[in-house]
Amino acid sequence: MDTTNFSAPLSLSILLVNLLLGIGLSLLIAWYYVRFGKSLSNRSKFAPILPMLTLITLLVISIVKSSLALSLGLVGALSIVRFRTAIKDPEELIFLFLAIAVGLGLGADQRIPTIAAVAVIMLYLFGRTLFDRNRNKTNTVYLNIQIDTNPTESNVFDQVNSLLLDELREIDLRRLDQHKDQVQMTYYVNVTDQKKLVSLMDRLKQSYPDSVVSVVEQNNLLGG
Repeated sequence: MDTTNFSAPLSLSILLVNLLLGIGLSLLIAWYYVRFGKSLSNRSKFAPILPMLTLITLLVISIVKSSLALSLGLVGALSIVRFRTAIKDPEELIFLFLAIAVGLGLGADQRIPTIAAVAVIMLYLFGRTLFDRNRNKTNTVYLNIQIDTNPTESNVFDQVNSLLLDELREIDLRRLDQHKDQVQMTYYVNVTDQKKLVSLMDRLKQSYPDSVVSVVEQNNLLGG
């Protein structure tokens, strides 16, 4: 008997149950990604992809799981597909894998293990988010200061350092550029109170009216 072409009938009721569970689990994952994700991309536009990815994966696995011929055909069909969109953010890749994993688990009729695994993963993610919120009460920022100097002024750098230390506990100079009539400094600082940062920028403007001050949040940078 040739079992290669044998295909067990697909139960419509089981498929519908799996699809409904897939929608629920993937929507939970998408909601968490939009609400608590840290990706630089537009999360609200990326999140709707996750339920679709889960459902498509679930449908494919449900169809081919009982037929070796269909499984081999799927491998051949996917071999001609080329995905040109690069996933540059690791967080996006993680949630894509999670959505695929849900589709694989439900498509293989492993409902209880899939639900349990998603519950554990989401509990971990919520716990990590809560822990990070309690721990990270300070904002880490890059403070860029550009000051036009006169030839007679030679202690601008020391004056700026003293002014910063009046408002901040510690400062970390990351870059210093000096041209003929301009000094540019980049500091890496921890800010516990936004009011101190505003006060610092006001004092810099008062001391150096022509200065240019910019603040970049370190958490919004790649690798931050």
